[in-house]
Order: sequence, then structure tokens, then C-alpha cells
Amino acid sequence: MRLQGAEAMTTRLSGAKRAWLVVAMLWPVAFINYIDRTMLTTMHESLVTSIHMTEAQFGLLTSVFLWVYGVMIPAAGYLSDRFNRRWVVIGSLLGWSLTTFLTACANTFPQLLAARVCLGLSECCCVPAAMALITDYHPGSTRSFALGVYQTGMMAGMMFGGIGGWLSEQYSWRLAFILTSLPGMAYGLLLIFTLRDKPGQSGRNQQTGEMAAPIRFGTALRTLLGNPAFVLEMAVVVVLGAAGWIIIGWLPTFMAERFGMAQGESGFLATAYLNGATGVGLIAGGLWTARWNRTNPRSPIYVSIAGLAVAIPAMLMAANAGDFHMALIWLVLFGITRTFCDVNIVPILCLVADVRYRGTAIGVISTCTSFTGGVMIYFVGALRDIHMDLGRIFAIAAGSMILCVGLLLLIKFKPEQCPIPIAD
Repeated sequence: MRLQGAEAMTTRLSGAKRAWLVVAMLWPVAFINYIDRTMLTTMHESLVTSIHMTEAQFGLLTSVFLWVYGVMIPAAGYLSDRFNRRWVVIGSLLGWSLTTFLTACANTFPQLLAARVCLGLSECCCVPAAMALITDYHPGSTRSFALGVYQTGMMAGMMFGGIGGWLSEQYSWRLAFILTSLPGMAYGLLLIFTLRDKPGQSGRNQQTGEMAAPIRFGTALRTLLGNPAFVLEMAVVVVLGAAGWIIIGWLPTFMAERFGMAQGESGFLATAYLNGATGVGLIAGGLWTARWNRTNPRSPIYVSIAGLAVAIPAMLMAANAGDFHMALIWLVLFGITRTFCDVNIVPILCLVADVRYRGTAIGVISTCTSFTGGVMIYFVGALRDIHMDLGRIFAIAAGSMILCVGLLLLIKFKPEQCPIPIAD
């Protein structure tokens, strides 16, 4: 009866309240998603001791997840364009939560690798559907801010992913996977009764309100890849993804080695401070873009460039710092300002991509960051096997992001592609 009441309440809400309620319901999904996918990176010592593997194999555990995720996510995004977005989100949440639970049963490296493959398959459907659902409910100036709030769930999940290192050090890495899987299963069941697509969106042209022709995956890909502005944005995401995942995947190990920390301490500090700063950046960048968007439709591009102009030197300083506290200060500054670009990737996409293929477009963009990030994480593992310093690798990754500034300046779109500012 209570669940039916919650469903009725959600149905009665309209306008701004309903739009923000959807963001609130999707925030925990993002939080759980990123805990489950990132906590493995904080378990280096426990996993290598329990299931014998090389450094490259440990890197492969994250890389294979990203490769599977990256290959499958365009098709997963298509599902959110073709079918009901809420069911795509709920099915993904239940699927990866079950996979996380089963990961605790792995006894060999191939079994653990297979579990990461299954995690990639089950998680890839969530982000395109969730972000597309938010853009449906937020068509005006609140879009960047709404997406920023949602993405703070991702950052919070990455931050609390450090609990995996602590649990595995104090108790067992298997217990860490079991404990983080149960909330996802419970919340997925709750969303069945509360989460809804935007009324009137399913099966209709979002501009005319008329019944739209069925979405075709091949047509969506050809349309998107034939758009020069969308291809430029893909290039931006490739560079950002490669650099970002190198830092995410190896930062706990860098902190432990550079400053002589224990696994649990380095895992927590690396994830907590960087992702806490990133959460601040998502809110600040989203608010700045929303305010500037009222007078300049290119604000998502300009805010992204401004953030990178500070983030790049900050990461270079952090990578070369000899003092822990100075490294932490530069790392926090990097986390805040680099995220100005992250929070505006989907708003820029909404300006340059066909509205009918928004979920597919988000999937393609996610493929860029996931696949290239997976390649780079594995490559760094191989470099470590030949004893290359992580600080030097981080500095190169940060410097490569200079290319993103030039690519962002080249992105063009027509004025009619700008969302109509409305009071939402």
C-alpha cells in the first residue's frame, strides 16, 4: 500500500517539482553504480595477495570492465531511445548488483575477470538512460545544474569506493563486494514503484508531440557520426577519458608509493579528496553554466575551457609535489576545475546532436571515454612492470588535456539547436 501511495504521489507531481524528484531518485543509482565499479582499484594489495596476478593483470581487471562497457554502451543508449527509460535504469541496477554479489565468489583470476566482464555488461545501460531521462525533464536552463547534481552521485560513489580498500584490509575483500551489492538490489525494487518516464515522451516526437517513427540503431549511428560537431565532441571525450581514467585507476597506488601510506589509508584519501572536490566542481560548474546560459548559449563550451585552463597546471603540480599536503591541495584544485568540463559534456551534446538519438549519443560518448580509458589503464600497468614512475605518467596525462581546449573551440552549432529557456 505504501509503495502504491509513493507511485501515486510521483504521478501527481508536475513541472519543476517532478523534474527535481526524478534527479533525487536517480542520484542513489549513480552513487551505487560508482561504488561497485571503482572500489576494486583500492584493493590492490589484498587482491594480488589472495588471487596471484601481475601488475598488468590487476590493471586488466579495470580495463576489461571499461572495454566491455565501452563496446556495449552505444547499444545500451539505443535501448533508452527505443524503449521505456525507467525499465532500462531499473534492469541495469538489479543486474549489476547481482553481479557484484557474485564477484565475491571468485577464486581465480579468470573468474574475477569474468565477473568484471559481466559488471560491464550490466552497468552499461544505466548512465545513458538516466541522463536522457534527466534531459527530458530539464529542457531549459536548469539542464547543466540538474546533470551536475546527478553526477555528484557518481563522484560520491567513487569517493566512498575507498571503503573497499578499508574493508578488504580489515576484514575481507569478499565481504566488501557482498555488503555493497545488497543496497542496490533493495533500491532497484523500490524504483519499480516510484520512477516514471516523462509523460508524453515515450514513442513521440519531442518537438511536435506526434507519434514518431521507430528509432533505428544504424540510422542513429550514421546521423551522429555524420555530424562534424558531434565528432569533435567525441575527440574531446577521448582525450579526457584517457587522462581521467589513468588518474582514477592508479591514484590510490600513487599515493601509497609516493608518500608511504597503507592500502586502506591511500585508497580512502585518494578517492575521498579527489571525488569530494569533483562533487564541488559539478555543482559550481553546473550553476555557472546555468547562469551564463541565460545570455550565451555557448556557455557549456566556455565554462569547460575555463575549467581546463586551471585543471591542467594543477595536475602537473600535484604529480610533481614532494610534500603530501601540497599534493593534496593541487589535487583538490584539479578535481574541482576539471569537472567543469565533465558536467557540460551532455549539455554540449544536446546542442549538437539530434534529439531523437540522445540516449544513443550519450552511449557513443561514453564508449569513447571507457574504451580509451581502459586501454590507458592497462598500458600504465605495463609501464609499471618496466618501472616507470607514476608521477611522470600523471604529468603526461594532464598535459595531453591541452588538446581539449582547441577541440572545444572548434565545436559549432546552429542557433535553433539551443534549448528554449523556460521556467523550470
